[in-house]
Amino acid sequence: MQNFTFQNSTKIIFGRGVEEQTGEEVDKLGDKILFHYGGGSIKEYGIYDKVMDSLKEEGLEVVELGGVQPNPRLDLVKEGIDVCRQEDVDFILAVGGGSVIDSAKAISIGVPYEGDVWDFYSEEKQIQESLPLGVVLTIPAAGSESSPGSVITKEEGGYKRDAVSEELRPEFAILNPEFTFTLPEFQTASGAADIMAHVMERYFTHEPEVGFTDRLCEATLRTIIKNAPIALEEPENYGARAQLTWASTVAHNDLLGTGREEDWASHNIEHELSGKYDITHGAGLAIIFPAWMKYVHGEDPKKFAQFTSRVWNEETNFDSLERTAKEGIEKLETFFERIGLPTRLDDLEVEVTEADLVEMADKCTDRGPVGNFVKLDKEDVLAIYRLAN
Repeated sequence: MQNFTFQNSTKIIFGRGVEEQTGEEVDKLGDKILFHYGGGSIKEYGIYDKVMDSLKEEGLEVVELGGVQPNPRLDLVKEGIDVCRQEDVDFILAVGGGSVIDSAKAISIGVPYEGDVWDFYSEEKQIQESLPLGVVLTIPAAGSESSPGSVITKEEGGYKRDAVSEELRPEFAILNPEFTFTLPEFQTASGAADIMAHVMERYFTHEPEVGFTDRLCEATLRTIIKNAPIALEEPENYGARAQLTWASTVAHNDLLGTGREEDWASHNIEHELSGKYDITHGAGLAIIFPAWMKYVHGEDPKKFAQFTSRVWNEETNFDSLERTAKEGIEKLETFFERIGLPTRLDDLEVEVTEADLVEMADKCTDRGPVGNFVKLDKEDVLAIYRLAN
């Protein structure tokens, strides 16, 4: 096990009716608020009014900026930075899912920075300071509500890149699982795949003596496998929704990666896919992760056989760990298909050419090889795209 420091400063407020505490929490940290959100769904389902009422009860001044899209755009981030500066905003409240939160995070680091906020995502500059921000979560998926990361898409060139810093970790996150009752089935399923991917990026490691976090990862994966189908069948099943919501947070709050070397190749490979075609990130991961597994499982078939046995309850074939490893990959693909997700590039409603695959592989590795379980260069990434096709 590696040395590690674990510190997560985000205050989690979880359960029914907890959105009523939003104003109280914000009032401790700011006076003039940027209320950042996506489309009209939070207004349609009453979330907007509940949060706004809580803010008004504390006498807080609110400036609004909606319009966040999936795979959040750099242009709106820059608009938000300008609004915050012009209005002297001192706190940002993200109400939505991972895209809204990531956009809010980008605005928070852009306001005090004199240069182009993209400098942080292109790794030209290190993040030094930010405006404080809080979250009211509506979609369990990205785990951005308590993570130190943000992912933004620059439409010029189709670049989707991440920035990571403790400055990006929210001050608090309000998690009411009832807010997820109205999610479309596809968003629920994509969120489940996103959560599982966050766990698996940490699970597949060569680091020895990490049995404790292995078990935590396996428990989280099994929780998603059990509860995602229930939530799809019974959208207002509070127990299933609550477990998905909490699992989403735990999957990406750094706990499961303690003492481990993490991978993150699949995320980098998928970012090129959703950056180019603007597909839902979780759906893209449902395509890429099994393909990555097929390509790298021979590096450590014992680890993949453990995944098959402990996560999917399948017996280990000790005469052929390879066969057991492949069975686990098949189980994962079947699960994604069962909950209505694509598992091949051919399933997407876009035309993906060989030239597109080469372009994405080139961009994915333009800063060097990706991943740690296996270091992947351009030809490796291209082979994974082809396996996914």
